[in-house]
Formats: sequence, structure tokens, C-alpha cells
Amino acid sequence: MKIPLSILDLSPIDSGISSGQALQNTIKLAQLADRLGYTRYWLAEHHNTDMLASSAPEIMIAHVAQATTRIRVGSGGVMLPNHSPLKVAEMFRVLESLHPGRIDLGIGRAPGTDPRTALALRRSREALAADDFPEQLAELFAFVGERGGFPEGHPFRTVKASPDDVPLPPLWLLGSSDYSAQAAGELGIGFAFAHHIQPGFALPAINLYRARFKPSKWLEKPEVILATSVICADTEERAEELAASMRLAWARLRSGRPGPIPSPEEAKAHNYTPIEQEIIREYATRQTVGSPSAVKEKLLALQEETGADELMLMAPVYGYENRVRAYELLAQAFDLPVAEGSSASLS
Repeated sequence: MKIPLSILDLSPIDSGISSGQALQNTIKLAQLADRLGYTRYWLAEHHNTDMLASSAPEIMIAHVAQATTRIRVGSGGVMLPNHSPLKVAEMFRVLESLHPGRIDLGIGRAPGTDPRTALALRRSREALAADDFPEQLAELFAFVGERGGFPEGHPFRTVKASPDDVPLPPLWLLGSSDYSAQAAGELGIGFAFAHHIQPGFALPAINLYRARFKPSKWLEKPEVILATSVICADTEERAEELAASMRLAWARLRSGRPGPIPSPEEAKAHNYTPIEQEIIREYATRQTVGSPSAVKEKLLALQEETGADELMLMAPVYGYENRVRAYELLAQAFDLPVAEGSSASLS
């Protein structure tokens, strides 16, 4: 059985381009993914960063879904603590009504930013310090009438998430921890594990999710998406050159000097400090780098090890054309069902 491939897009900002161009590149890349046969295209939520332009996935989902025809479009994810559960339910019911059967609601509990920006988003130190993600999830379900809705006497008992005649899209819980795995299993929803964040914890988390899974109206059996970072190019040498860009970007981010993704030439010329060298050695363990055949072999081994039902690929390389080429090569390597009559590239 062929493993489905999907894409996680953070709308990366390359050195020398604007954030507006990065968002336009996301639209074009989604159209290509649609034609190449990828299963899903998920948009992330990040704030206060010069590296990524994707701060409002709900808006990007609407634009991407409008610009494509068959691919599923979703959030990877909406960071629930930054939002009202009612507003999330309403946004995704609207999206589902506009693009029925093509929307996914992926939910995360991390802030997607630094503590100061998280405070600006949540408006109070009390909200920032609160560990109420389970209560927020319960509210989200209750607003759409799931799990019994709100109990009698609750102040939100009569509040509806409009439009209330539209179902909530399929739910996925995103995470890289045992908490997310257990919660997704007990709720009976899909689990998307962030292998690019915690590669060593993938198997324990996925096993825990399956062990705790309870069938629900959403799913009869557990479903796992494994999100992972991939640097794919025509040759091993070119892939390594491209990988250097994001490694330098990560070293700068971890050193408190975030910025756009540097070019491979800038990364090659950079004089790395011992601390930066240690950072990039650790970061390199999160990436799958190589030619199409080498990357395919590594990804299939990862899928076999974890039993993931689907692989969601993120290609954090410098240059829109390089990202296009990476996803074209991966589609060819995995023999994805290219749309009839489509051209090979939109680059």
C-alpha cells in the first residue's frame, strides 16, 4: 500500500524577499501540491518572527482552498491557547461550509512564539500562566454539541457556534509529547506527531496514542500523521548545500538573532562558533537529507518503524524554486497520482 504524502507549509521568508512574497509563494506551492497528488496542505501559526510569514492559518486556509481543487487544506495548527474556543469553532465551520469535505482542523497547545508575544496575544498574565488546555478542548467540543454539550445551568448553554448547521471539520491534535498523544487517543481524534521537533519521542508517543485510543464519531480506529523535515534535491551534494541554510537560520534563532532564511552561499561562508556548531549538529538529527532515492528509503524506514498512516513533509530550504523542486522530486519518487493534464511545475 502506498503511503500518502502531505505538506506542512510555514510560509518561510527567504533572505531578499518580503513576507508578502512568502505568502504568495505558499499559494503557488499549494496549487502545485494539488496537481502533484499530495493529500493535505496544512498551514502553521507562528508569531513575531522574521523567518516565517504564517501567523493566521485560518486566512491562509481560505485562500489556499479557493486556489486549489482537490487537496485537503488545514491548520498545522491553530494554537488553541491563543484563541477563544468559540471563535475557532466558528472559523472552521465557516471554512467547512465554503469548502465542504476539504478542511482539516489541526489543534496545538504551544504558543507558537516567545513568552512576551504570547502575553500580547492572550492579554493577561493569568491567561498566559493558565494550564487550561483540557478545558479549552472541552469548550470547543461543547460549542459544537459534542460530548453532551454544556451542562444545564452553564452560562454558555445557549451559545451556538455559527453556522450551526455545518459540521466541524475532522479534528487532529498536534504534538510532540505524551500529553498530546494521550489526549488525542482518549478523544478519538487524529494525532499528528511533530517528528521535526522531537524525533526521538515519535515511537513512544504514537504507541501511547494507539493504546489510549477510544473509537468516536470522528474515527473508528487511530490515525497517525508523522510530520517531518525533508531536504531533497537532485543530488546528495545539492541537498547538503540546501540543508546548510536552515541550519544557520536555526543557529541564529537559538542564539537570539533570528532572521530570514539565509542563502546556501551565506551559510557556506559563515564562520560558526563552537556553540553554533553544537546547535546545528543537534538540529541536523531532525532532518532527512539527500537525493530522491535516499530520502524515500529513509522516509519509508521511518514510516515502517512508527506505523504512521501518512507522512507530512516540510521542506525548509532557501528559495521557492528549490522548494518546488523538492516536492516535485518527492512526488515522483513516491509515484503520487498526478492530476491528469497537469504540467510538471508551477515554478
